[in-house]
Amino acid sequence: MNYAGIIIPFVGGLGMFIYGMQIMAQGLENAAGSRMKSLLEALTRNKFMGVLLGALITAVIQSSSATTVMVVGFVNAGIMNLSQAMGVIMGANIGTTVTGWLVSSVEWAKFLSPANLAPVAIMIGVILMLTGKRRPVKDVSSIIIGFGILFVGITTMSSAVSPLEQSEGFRSIFVTLGHSPVMGIVAGALVTAVIQSSSASVGILQSLAAAGLVPFNAAVYIIMGQNIGTCVTAIMSSIGAKKTAKTAAIMHLLFNIIGTVIFSIAAIVFFQVINPQMGTGMITQTQISSVHTIFNIGTTLLLFPVSDWIIKLARKLQKDEEVQADEGRVLLDERMLESPGIALQSVTSEVCRMGHIVAGTMDKAKQVLFTQDYDTILEIKEEESTADRLCKGITDYLIRISSLSINEKEHQNVASLLQIVSDMERVSDYCENISEYAESLKAQKAGFSPVGASEMKEMLNVCSDSFVYAVQALEEKDRDKAMKVIEKESLADDLEIRMRAGHMKRLADKECTTEAGIVFLDALVGLERISDHARNIAEEILSAS
Repeated sequence: MNYAGIIIPFVGGLGMFIYGMQIMAQGLENAAGSRMKSLLEALTRNKFMGVLLGALITAVIQSSSATTVMVVGFVNAGIMNLSQAMGVIMGANIGTTVTGWLVSSVEWAKFLSPANLAPVAIMIGVILMLTGKRRPVKDVSSIIIGFGILFVGITTMSSAVSPLEQSEGFRSIFVTLGHSPVMGIVAGALVTAVIQSSSASVGILQSLAAAGLVPFNAAVYIIMGQNIGTCVTAIMSSIGAKKTAKTAAIMHLLFNIIGTVIFSIAAIVFFQVINPQMGTGMITQTQISSVHTIFNIGTTLLLFPVSDWIIKLARKLQKDEEVQADEGRVLLDERMLESPGIALQSVTSEVCRMGHIVAGTMDKAKQVLFTQDYDTILEIKEEESTADRLCKGITDYLIRISSLSINEKEHQNVASLLQIVSDMERVSDYCENISEYAESLKAQKAGFSPVGASEMKEMLNVCSDSFVYAVQALEEKDRDKAMKVIEKESLADDLEIRMRAGHMKRLADKECTTEAGIVFLDALVGLERISDHARNIAEEILSAS
C-alpha cells in the first residue's frame, strides 16, 4: 500500500481543515466582536450565565482551547474570579461541539455535501471579498470562505484515508483501542495535545469514520481523551501566570478528567455487558457528533452542582492563596489578544481601574494643601508613579490591539482609550504638582488666607467632582454623567477667572503672603487643567455613544 500517497494528502487536508476553521472563526469573531464584549459585560457570579457565555463564545471562535486560554488570561488579570471561570470552562466544552456538527452535516443534510457546497461557498466568498468594500461584507466573506475550505479539508482527509479500509492492520489498531479504554483515551489525548485543537481532532476522527475504519467503542474512548488533550493548551498558557490563573487551568483539567472517568466507567459497562455488539459496529460522523455532544453536556450537568468542590480541589492542588494585588501591575494578559473584541473590553476595565486610583489620589490632593502632611505627600507621589506604570502598560497593550485584525469601530475605540488614559495620567501629574505645592508651603511655613482657603476648597471640590463623574461615565457608559463633567468644567473655568481676580486684589491689599500667593495661582491653574482633562474624557464618551 502506498502510505506516502495517503499521509501527504491527509496532512494537506488537515491543514486546510484547520486553516478554514481559523478563517471562519476570525470572520465570526470580527462580525460579533461588539456582541461578545456585551456578553462579557453581562457575566455575573451566576455560573449558569457563565456556562451560556462559554458555549456562545466557543461556538463563535470554534475552539474551546482558545476560550479557556482567554479565561486563564481574565483570571490572571483579575477581571474574572474562579467561580465565573468555572462556568465559562463548562460552557466552552459544549460550544466546541459545533464544529463536529458542521462536519457531520454531510450525512444528515445531503444538500450540504462538500463536493457540491464547498466550491460554491468558496466562489461566493471570494466574489464578496473582491467586490465588497465595507468591513462587515469582508467579514461575511471570510466566514463563507472558511466554511468552504473547512469542507474541502475534511473531504480531502476522508478521501486520503479511504484506501485504509482494506488494511487489516489499520483496522486492528482501532479494534485494540476499542477493547482498551485507557489506550483509546490516551490516543485521543495525545493527538489533541499535539495539534492543540479538539475540534480538529474530532474532524480527523470523523474523516476516519467516513472511511468505515472506527468502531463505536474506540470512538467513544478517543472522544473522551480528546477533551483531556485540549487542556494542554490552557496549562501551557498558565505558565508564568499568577497562582489564581494556574488554578483556573487545573480546574479545566480536573473537570475533563472527572467527566472522562465517570463516562468511561459507564461506557465500559455498556459495551462489555449491556450491548457488546454495538461497540464493535462502525460509527458514523453524525454519531461521533452525537457522542461528543452528549458527553460534554452530560459532564456539565453532572458536575455543575459540585463545581465549587472542583474549585476547592484545584486550589488545594495549586496551593492557591489570595494575595494582595499590586495596584501598579497592569492587569492585562496577552492571552486575551486571541479575541481582540474581548481584549478591548478588558482594557476598558483596566482604564476604569486606573481612573479610580487617580480619583483616590485626587482625594488626597484635596486635603494635602491644608494639612501639609508629609506621609500624604509621599502617598500621592507613589500613586503618581503607579499611574505612570499603568499608563505605559495600557498604552503598549492598546497599540498591540491596534495591530490586530479589528474593525473600524474597534480602531476608534482604541484611539479613544489611548486619549482617555493619557488624560488620566495628566490628572495624576497635576495631583503630584499639588503635593509639591503643599511641600513648599510646609517648608516656608506659609498658608492661605481664610478667604483664599475657602476659595481653594471650592475649586478643589468642583474639579475633583468633574474627574469622578468622568470615571463613572466611562465605567457606566452614562451620558448624563458625562454631561455633568462638562457642566463642572465650565464652572471651573468661571471660578478660575473670578478667583484669580480676587486673589490679585488680596495680594495688592497684602491680605496674604507672596509665597502662599504663588502657590494659590499655580494650584488654580493645575486644578482648572484637571477639569479640562476630565472634559476630554467626557467628550470621548459622548462621541462614542
